[in-house]
Amino acid sequence: MGRVIVFGSLNMDLTIECPRQPRMGETVTGSGFLLNPGGKGANQAVAAARLGADTVMIGAVGADVFGDALVASLEGAGVACGRIRHIDGVSTGVASITRVGGDNCIVLDPGANHVLTGHDVTVVLDEVAAAGDVFVTQLECDLAATWEALAAAHARGLYTILNPAPAVPIPREVWASVDAICLNETECEIVTGVFPGDGLAIEHALELLADWGVGMVALTLGAQGSRVLCEGRTIDSRPPAVRVIDTTGAGDTYIGALAMGRARGLSLDETVEWATCASALATARLGAQQAVPAADEVAALMVVRR
Repeated sequence: MGRVIVFGSLNMDLTIECPRQPRMGETVTGSGFLLNPGGKGANQAVAAARLGADTVMIGAVGADVFGDALVASLEGAGVACGRIRHIDGVSTGVASITRVGGDNCIVLDPGANHVLTGHDVTVVLDEVAAAGDVFVTQLECDLAATWEALAAAHARGLYTILNPAPAVPIPREVWASVDAICLNETECEIVTGVFPGDGLAIEHALELLADWGVGMVALTLGAQGSRVLCEGRTIDSRPPAVRVIDTTGAGDTYIGALAMGRARGLSLDETVEWATCASALATARLGAQQAVPAADEVAALMVVRR
């Protein structure tokens, strides 16, 4: 069984519930303030670990109370944190999240997340990674470092998963280092130029990414579930019915489950089912990392679905 190695962001999430998004210059009274550990990289590492994978986090935080709390949260979930750097003179990343009707809008200050270079990540990979491990990354860290880290991981025989969030156009040369991509509808439109608004558009977007050399494409579609294309085979997965409270960590939970399934050698069908059920359960709880379900909860739901 391989490891999951995540290079990505660690942010402290400051979230508040509002009846609607405020207009420019307007103050709206909210409620339910929460201070939660987050960051896409950290969330995905927590999901992979909580669902059963041996998981290592590569990242950076400031030498401050938020940084200490983020590392403690990861360690509590079973993530190996010895490769997280504490950087003096720079703040820990912070995300301000407004929740409206179960959906969310996010403003991010990356802080220490932009400090590490591709060389820094490569040094860690040479120390802890082995061929067959799973490497996961997103786009909340420095982009040049991310592209270099992907190439280094791929060259060392790791299975690479890219979550292009927040989405940007991706240089064509990067695709040679991407084994799998997981993205939502908005990210799909930015990356491919195709909004997956109907079946034909979904198929076109998946085929574009496959043509660019990506072996597995997972497109998440919110309440409609996900569609996965892998080596010419398509899987459609519908989520179980849950009462949606907060979607903040659902996508990250899905990706962490994909990485866990690959690292543990599960079949593609099993892996997608784990990702579907885990992400659905995450939407029924507030927050990001604290919303990630444990492996036994997901396994129990999968039994019911069968």
